[in-house]
Amino acid sequence: MDKNSFLILRDIYAHKHETIREIAKSVNLSLGLVHSTKNILLENGYIDSNSSITKKGIDKLEEYRVKSAIILAAGLSTRFAPLSFDKPKGLLEVNGEILIERQIRQLKEAGIETIVLVLGYKKESFFYLGEKYDTKIIINSFYDSKNNSYSAYLASNYFQNSYICSSDSYFVNNPFNLYEYESYVLSENVKEISYGSFLKTGSKGKVLGREKGNNKGLLYKGLMYWNKEFGNSIKEFLDKHINLGDVDQDSINTVVFDNLAKFPPIYSLEKESGTIFRFYSLKELTKYDEKYIENVSSTIMKNIARTLKCKEKEIESFLPIKEGLTNTSYTFIVKGKKYVYRHPGNGTEKIINRINEKKSLEKAKELGIDPTYIKMDARSGWKISEYLPNCREPDYNNFEDSKLIISKMKELHSKNVQVDWKFSPWEDALKMESIIRKKSNIEMTDFDELKSSIYKIYNEVNKDGLVNKCFCHCDTYKPNWLINDKTKEVVLIDWEYSGNADPGVDVGYYIVDAMYKPTEAVRFVKEYLKDNYSYELEKHYMAYIAIIAYYWFVWALYREVCSAVMGEALYNWYYMAKKYSKYVLRNYFNEKTNI
Repeated sequence: MDKNSFLILRDIYAHKHETIREIAKSVNLSLGLVHSTKNILLENGYIDSNSSITKKGIDKLEEYRVKSAIILAAGLSTRFAPLSFDKPKGLLEVNGEILIERQIRQLKEAGIETIVLVLGYKKESFFYLGEKYDTKIIINSFYDSKNNSYSAYLASNYFQNSYICSSDSYFVNNPFNLYEYESYVLSENVKEISYGSFLKTGSKGKVLGREKGNNKGLLYKGLMYWNKEFGNSIKEFLDKHINLGDVDQDSINTVVFDNLAKFPPIYSLEKESGTIFRFYSLKELTKYDEKYIENVSSTIMKNIARTLKCKEKEIESFLPIKEGLTNTSYTFIVKGKKYVYRHPGNGTEKIINRINEKKSLEKAKELGIDPTYIKMDARSGWKISEYLPNCREPDYNNFEDSKLIISKMKELHSKNVQVDWKFSPWEDALKMESIIRKKSNIEMTDFDELKSSIYKIYNEVNKDGLVNKCFCHCDTYKPNWLINDKTKEVVLIDWEYSGNADPGVDVGYYIVDAMYKPTEAVRFVKEYLKDNYSYELEKHYMAYIAIIAYYWFVWALYREVCSAVMGEALYNWYYMAKKYSKYVLRNYFNEKTNI
């Protein structure tokens, strides 16, 4: 059956249209083409003389029946902060309806019975949908470390004749049908600057790829349909590449649009402008539903409003800062002033004492080391700070920057403040190792040997009596430093790991993250010590480079068993721990090592 015959037969079945004019308007074909095609359908026995579908016609349509719909709803929805911290984006209410429920109802109305939800972030909040709408549920345990191509892969047994949906889509008109002719991606021709994947199409709307760099044109709108042939092909592709791990960070639309030559044809189905909405951000949602912020219940918005004494609708422009290793942070604006909101990362509650962090923030502000702090909730871990404009991170390769950093470190350490909570890199690493081993094995042949070397170094310098412990930051890598070139002001932010500690922790970690060579490290240490320099103190601080590198290496192993992706940072810390433990033992302890 050709496409036009299918469209007209489906319209007659679904909408009971009889006149040529009604059908032509519904399927967007000319009156003449509808007339001639209806005659062919009549001749083949698919419709009768009253323009009603026959049993033969229904049987023919059955060859094109949609078997399932997969709704991808596992993601963190970071662009939807802060609302997504309270609930997943798919459960947000738009125009009085919950997004994902509206989509499920539209699928049910079209006759689609098998609906599969792939869940991850706050998965429990979706569970009620299983009973309410008889949906099937699949759990993506790697929702925070892999993109939604992995979510799709988990549902690959349902790929044949299936809709692939996103939980953030809102369709004014029901786009779903019980029967579909060919694989397609839903699109809209947009004339305003928009975000997303713009399509390059050829004959009959065949999708040829993406228009790189475009922000206007034919825009993909978050819904695909895969017939049996396409579904089998992409299942085979994902089976191979998921196992290789080379599409873990790709969205499913990236997988499709960047590998079109490997799949059967897929076409663009263009819908009327203003009938499909895919809400990429809170700003886009409030543009569509102006009353949204007034109607939504968000604990975070209320907390911000109370803290800054503003109305919730005055909180604007939530934008993610590059995600940190421990948490996720966002900038936002209230009454023209910019602030930073910090949301705690998964698993951090086991290694960070938020009560002590709050005390540290208050102490750092009192000491003038970090004037940005406004408020923190010690129970849940959220924090609000001032945003400092015209600031930059230090350049590890610029020793003038190093001098500025060293000066601020010395200012902190020279205050000789004592607090009743501590940071103990060796002991804390042992605790994290214990947690790791309860969850999985540490698959490293040299781990125990490295650990033994670090203990030997730590045990020696911990009893040398050369340095008094004091209030330290303990996380001095460059993203936590802000330098204002005009005023030369230096600010040290984010005090999660702070406490009473050996100052070598602060000196050492800056060196570790900079990945300095030993000659550069010695130069840094000597600049810090200046007139107080001695060989024994040099040994002490150089030893702490190895110790703190080991701490962060074990920390990274812990974060990975919590499903975080540490990337090259894990190797860098391992490399520095190994390099400096070897260097310190050979050059300061006169020992030969094999590590």
